[in-house]
Amino acid sequence: MATNRSSASNFTEKNCVMRHINNARSEMELSGEIVAGSENDAADGKDDVYGEIEKDGGGSCHGDQYDVIWANNGGLISFNNCNKASQIHDLRKSMEVERDSLSVAVADDKAPAVEDGLVINGDFETSPSHGFPDDGVTDGPSDIPSWKSNGTVELINSGQKQGGMILIVPQGRHAVRLGNDAEISQDLTVEKGFVYSVTFSAARTCAQLESINVSVASVNADADDMVASRNVDLQTLYSVQGWDPYAWAFEAEDDHVRLVFKNPGMEDDPTCGPIIDDIAIKKLFTPDKPTDNAVINGDFEEGPWMFRNTSLGVLLPTNLDEETSSLPGWTVESNRAVRFVDSDHFSVPGGKRAVELLSGKEGIISQMVETKADKPYTLTFSLGHAGDKCKEPLAIMAFAGDQAQNFHYMAQANSSFEKAGLNFTAKADRTRVAFYSVYYNTRTDDMSSLCGPVIDDVRVWFSESKRIGAGFGFDLLLCQNLPDTQSE
Repeated sequence: MATNRSSASNFTEKNCVMRHINNARSEMELSGEIVAGSENDAADGKDDVYGEIEKDGGGSCHGDQYDVIWANNGGLISFNNCNKASQIHDLRKSMEVERDSLSVAVADDKAPAVEDGLVINGDFETSPSHGFPDDGVTDGPSDIPSWKSNGTVELINSGQKQGGMILIVPQGRHAVRLGNDAEISQDLTVEKGFVYSVTFSAARTCAQLESINVSVASVNADADDMVASRNVDLQTLYSVQGWDPYAWAFEAEDDHVRLVFKNPGMEDDPTCGPIIDDIAIKKLFTPDKPTDNAVINGDFEEGPWMFRNTSLGVLLPTNLDEETSSLPGWTVESNRAVRFVDSDHFSVPGGKRAVELLSGKEGIISQMVETKADKPYTLTFSLGHAGDKCKEPLAIMAFAGDQAQNFHYMAQANSSFEKAGLNFTAKADRTRVAFYSVYYNTRTDDMSSLCGPVIDDVRVWFSESKRIGAGFGFDLLLCQNLPDTQSE
């Protein structure tokens, strides 16, 4: 058995290398290092299992230009480095042989926990064994690679029409539509006791009351024994694209769980049903509370998985449980979602992440912070414009204990954000801090996509201070031994 364990470990390492090679393929295509060729290996008569190297119709690897056929990736790509292609080809072939001979040894080892990012075939771009069907309808346990299905599940294509309506595929060329009471599921290996956030893209078709249920249960649990479950309302369209990314979190109560997406059947029309795509997962960590700040994750740097090629941010729907929040430390109290945004696609006051408040009073985030009764405190935060063509005016309502104040964002030539704050006296050992947008804002370019003010760098600290007046929307303070809140 010692030999098997060693071989299995070696095989696992090679699988890891292979995974990184496959991931690098997409990045190399984008950078121009490799050039995508034909869309179907089988149509070219190439070897779809191991891959092969050829030059001008065949032969060994010589010269400056040749092709490498990648197994199970549906594409012909060209390399300009003969040695690199040969090494990759040899590695792929040796791994395929070891996979067959070491399957028993690998099965004996504990499967590693799922990594952050797309789950297996989470974008539904892996072709079924008989190819993507023309009608797309599947009704069996293994029609979609790596997923189990129950009920009427449809693999849809980009541009596919239903009557006079074009079905929306959020990303790529394929997505899944769930009929009434239909579901898809995938088993995942996780780490017991940790909180995970699931990111997915969803669109509705024709039903106004469409929603999707996301749930997790132990693989060995009964079908109705769900550890965590949440209905995500798809009635509101937050972007003009017709789809939105969402995030939902759960705490793993077992090392092996089943992730399930189900259409709860809110409508009787069988031709309707939610569309889902781009399913990813991320293990969350709750940041330690700073010594000079009572707010946990006040800079919003810890949050759900975000796809770099998606410019819509991630919606955080209603969640009242701060222990299992996709935004650690924070809850979403309202009926509508708030948007988790990144600095790659939005203007963010500090760091790489922030929160955009949407839908007026219907989009509230809050946190209970530790305080001492009858002691004075100061709440400060950054307020700004997300740079997403959101129509002004932009304003928020901030709450700290029994204090509430309205803050308007005043555009400045050299900055897209400003500092704001208020003073309060704690009444108990925990104090609620909350924010919502005063207005219902939309973008100026489409007058439809929801947007709003951005908040970041939320801080609460004990202050023995003396008020010296007011200006720029909040009281200026003379504080003793306080951190410099005007710098990042």
